Amino acid sequence: MNARRDTAVRTRLSPRIGAISAALFLAQAPLLAQDAPPVGPIADAPTERPGSPASAENNAIDNEMTPALHAAVRKGLAALALQQNEDGSFGGGRYAKNIAVTALSCLSFLADGNTPSRGEYADNVRRGLEFVLANSAETGLLASDASNGPMYGHGFATLFLGEVYGMTAGGGDTDLAARTHETLVRAVRLIERTQNSEGGWRYNPVPYDADVSVTIAQIMAMRSARNAGLEVSKVVIDKAVQYVRQCQNADGGFRYQLVAGMSAWPRSAAGVASLYYAGIYEDDAIDKGLEYLLISAVPGGSDEAARMHYYYGHYYAVQSMYLAGGNAWSTWWPAIREEIITRQQTDGHWQDNSAGPAYGSAMALIILQMPKRYLPIFQK
Repeated sequence: MNARRDTAVRTRLSPRIGAISAALFLAQAPLLAQDAPPVGPIADAPTERPGSPASAENNAIDNEMTPALHAAVRKGLAALALQQNEDGSFGGGRYAKNIAVTALSCLSFLADGNTPSRGEYADNVRRGLEFVLANSAETGLLASDASNGPMYGHGFATLFLGEVYGMTAGGGDTDLAARTHETLVRAVRLIERTQNSEGGWRYNPVPYDADVSVTIAQIMAMRSARNAGLEVSKVVIDKAVQYVRQCQNADGGFRYQLVAGMSAWPRSAAGVASLYYAGIYEDDAIDKGLEYLLISAVPGGSDEAARMHYYYGHYYAVQSMYLAGGNAWSTWWPAIREEIITRQQTDGHWQDNSAGPAYGSAMALIILQMPKRYLPIFQK
């Protein structure tokens, strides 16, 4: 995004952000007042540019990475690694061997710079990748026996394949890279041919129904594949964007399907992010969506209703604010960073009450590690 766009966003949103910044500060004040846990030597954070404005060019903001963040991430990655199953999958209980949880867990290791052949958690990434590859059907569908709503898992798994291939295609294990590429191509082609007439996708790989949540997962998957060098149908992407646009309500939030419905902040965060990932940066729909999020999903808020799908929502919300840049990012990031850190359990994991600790930990770690700027999907 260029400087003109950043200026335009800040101009349009500044009255909202100015008022909400105060609310964010008050909400996070108790968190910021807590003593940071003692930490040892930490890896160098991405170079900050003192005095430079925050922007959607992904410049670092002052104090973006903190000792407390590094400590939480180190502890969290170690705890998540212990949750990996023998077959390389992640997840337990009703989400055991779940391909979406496995893909997200591996993405959290990639976000630390690990690949299947490099890094402290290289073995975890490789084993997770092998699990995903082993669960690719001839049709291209990525789904394990435990998949719940297979197109959800397919979207996240395709995103993971796109990210790992984009980070490793130039080196490492050539056989693994070739298998990853072949599987990724089949997965993308499945997405393209199962789009329904409205422009979206739903739970199953058939062009019948659609909802905004599953559709957004496919948009991110296609963007990742395109970043990795694959050809992706522009017609399919354009139809998907049209579907997402039609799901936006007058208040700036997004409803679940095209039929009339209420806005909800988790899918609204995903809706805004999907427009960015479709290559749209200057648009009233994005500005309205960001305003809705700044009102409805303030980190530190006390409304328990806003905690529905907490990690899912903030996974997309932090991406939206990061891609918006400017005041949106510099206001949002310190608040959600501190809130996520305080939700970490003593053993290092994050608990999601519906999907379990592997899912909660993966999502929390992806959120916290966004400023590391390793994942290609978060780069422009």
